[in-house]
Amino acid sequence: MSKVHLAKGMRDHLPQSMIHRQRVIATIQQVFARYGFEPLETPAMERIETLMGKYGEEGDKLVFKVLKRGEGEQRGEVDQALRYDLTVPLARVVAMNPQLVLPFKRYQIAPVWRADKPQKGRFREFYQCDVDTIGAPCGLADAECLAVAHDALSALGFTDFTIRLNDRRLLRALAIEIDAADRETDMLVAVDKLDKIGRDGVTAELSRRGFADAQIARLWELLDGAPIPGAEAAEATLAQVTELAVAMGVDPARLRIDRTLARGLDYYTGPVYEIVLEDGGVGTVTAGGRYDGLIGMFSGREIPAVGISLGLERLVVVMEERGMFADQATTTDVWVTVFSDDQLPASLAAVRAFRDAGVNAEVSLEPKKLGKQFKAADKRGVRWTVVIGPDEAAAGQVQLKDLRSGEGESLSLAAAVARVAGAQTDG
Repeated sequence: MSKVHLAKGMRDHLPQSMIHRQRVIATIQQVFARYGFEPLETPAMERIETLMGKYGEEGDKLVFKVLKRGEGEQRGEVDQALRYDLTVPLARVVAMNPQLVLPFKRYQIAPVWRADKPQKGRFREFYQCDVDTIGAPCGLADAECLAVAHDALSALGFTDFTIRLNDRRLLRALAIEIDAADRETDMLVAVDKLDKIGRDGVTAELSRRGFADAQIARLWELLDGAPIPGAEAAEATLAQVTELAVAMGVDPARLRIDRTLARGLDYYTGPVYEIVLEDGGVGTVTAGGRYDGLIGMFSGREIPAVGISLGLERLVVVMEERGMFADQATTTDVWVTVFSDDQLPASLAAVRAFRDAGVNAEVSLEPKKLGKQFKAADKRGVRWTVVIGPDEAAAGQVQLKDLRSGEGESLSLAAAVARVAGAQTDG
C-alpha cells in the first residue's frame, strides 16, 4: 500500500485539538457578539478579479488560483481563487447589497488560504476571526476594533501582549519626505518585513529596490522619532483612537504607537494595528486597520470601513504550549455501560435521560465485560460512568461513578442526571 501524505501547509485536527479550537472560537464569538457584531458567511472561492490587485505585490503572489474546467483547464486558464482573507469578500458583499443598513457591523470566523511558506504558527490553510464595521468614520469604530480584540485576548487568558498602532498616512508622509512618493509601495513592503529580517535586512531590501543611501538614512531617522512633515493629521488620529480605546477599557500600558508598523496590504488607508504576544514566539496574532477605499473598488462609491482579525492557529499553538486549556480530552460527560443484553433497554433509557437534560452521554456500542467498558471510558477521558445491572434495575437505581475521584454511589436515574448536570454547572 502506498504512503499517504497531507498537502504541504495543511493539517488534520483530531478530537482533542478540535475541542481546544472550538473552545477558543466560542470565546471569541461571545466577545464579538457582546460588541454588537452580527455573523456573516462568504464562499470559500471568489472570482479571480475580485481578489487580485487588492493585496499588493507580495500578497497577490500568495493567492491560490483555481483552474477553469474543460478546455480552459488544459490551457492553464484561471477564473476563480480561494479567498486570501475575509475582508475583500466582505467588501464585495457590501457592494452587492446596497440595502444593508450602515453602519454595518459583522463578524466572520472561517478558513482562508495562502500559498505561503509553512512555519511555526503559519499554515497554508488557517482560520481568521474577523470583525469589521462598514460605514462609520475614523475614530470610535477604530477604537472599538482595538477594544474587542483586547477583550477577546483577555477572555482567552492572555495578559502579556502589546497593541501596536500606526497610520498609513504617516507612512505616506515618510515616503514624500525621503523623495519616494512614487515608490511608497516598495518602501512599505520592505519596512513591513522589519520583524522578520531586522533593521539590517530592511536596509538591504531597500537598497535592492533602488533606494539611495541618503534616503535610507533619512527614513531610519524619521522612523526613530524625528518629526515627520505632513504627518500631523495622522498623528492626531492616532492620539484620538488611543484615547477612545482607553475609555472603552483597553489597558493603556498595552498601547504603543510604532512608526515602523506598515501592514503590507495595499487596501489600508488610515490607522493600522497589530497585536503581538510577548514571548509568544509566533509573531503577530491580531492585525487590522482602516480601508476606506476598498468597497469603492466594487461599488463605485466610497464607503468608510475598518476591521481587525485574530489568527486562530497562532493563538491555539501558544495556548497549547502554555497549558492554558483545561485537561479535557473528550466532549462526552457520561459513559453508560451495558451490563448485559437483557439490561440494554435500561441503558438506552438512561443515556436518553442524560441527553434530554443537556448532558453529553454515550452508550457502550460493543458487547464487552464491564471492566473493559470502564477502561474504554477512562482512556477517552470521560469523567462519569453509569452501570445498571439486574439489582439496580429491580431497585430503580443506577450506579454512578466519578472516574476522577474513584467514588461511586447508588441513586435514582433522575438524581444521577441532576448530580452530573450540577457538576457541570459548578465547573
